[in-house]
Amino acid sequence: MPVKVYKPTSPGRRDQTGHSFDEITRSHPEDGLTKPLRRKGGRNSAGRMTVRHRGGGHKRRYRSIDFKRDKVGVPARVVSIEYDPNRSARIALLHYTDGEKRYILAPLGLKIGDVIKSDVSAEVKPGNCMPLSRVPLGTLIHNIELQRGKGGQIVRAAGTGARLIAKEGEYAQIRMPSGEVRLIRLECMATVGEVGNADHQNIKLGKAGRKRHRGVRPTVRGSAMSPRDHPHGGGEGRQGIGMPGPKTPWGKPARGVKTRRNKKSGKFILRGRGKKRRG
Repeated sequence: MPVKVYKPTSPGRRDQTGHSFDEITRSHPEDGLTKPLRRKGGRNSAGRMTVRHRGGGHKRRYRSIDFKRDKVGVPARVVSIEYDPNRSARIALLHYTDGEKRYILAPLGLKIGDVIKSDVSAEVKPGNCMPLSRVPLGTLIHNIELQRGKGGQIVRAAGTGARLIAKEGEYAQIRMPSGEVRLIRLECMATVGEVGNADHQNIKLGKAGRKRHRGVRPTVRGSAMSPRDHPHGGGEGRQGIGMPGPKTPWGKPARGVKTRRNKKSGKFILRGRGKKRRG
């Protein structure tokens, strides 16, 4: 999908790019597959702000996506490729032969009129879903389950795709887009192909307003604050942070410190996504 470059008719338009939406074939979503989406503004159930820089943004409706792909053996025809404001990927509307309609993530190369299905004996082509045990080695996959029947949880963003590199015993070795190599049970389902809309990462917002439309509020640099508000604050003019390593507003290390403490699933990671230090 090509990237649209705007003419510099104003300072905000200069160096601004956007999607051309050439692949979008329908502007209105399927009414039965949407529901209201209430915004939380980064606050938890107690009303306390737990995620900063959230709030505002354009009103949205949530599109119900079929991440489980549990309609086994029933062929479906791709009717339309649509825009989803809740994710970076495009979504495809499927009409199953039994009359049911569902949304799925639109993989790269999926076109209107294609027939796809979720089955053990499905053909290895973009959009088809099958267990990892049936996927050939070296195939690009997305929307991968971590637990059988729970639905796809990883590799769902635009332009991403994991690669099946090995099968050993009851597990498959998957190389993630981040470079991490992870063990996943062969019975888990995955969709063939990589997620479409690969040019999403090449978009330049160009102005602060487009960020606000997405519900992201401004981020103030710690060095621009006072010492009482941030560890990096204070000093006459522009000063260095004056400490070993950047800190969060609460004094905890912000970069280069491991924060993952999930021992339950950590044993399934064969190689981390961090770069190896030389020397």
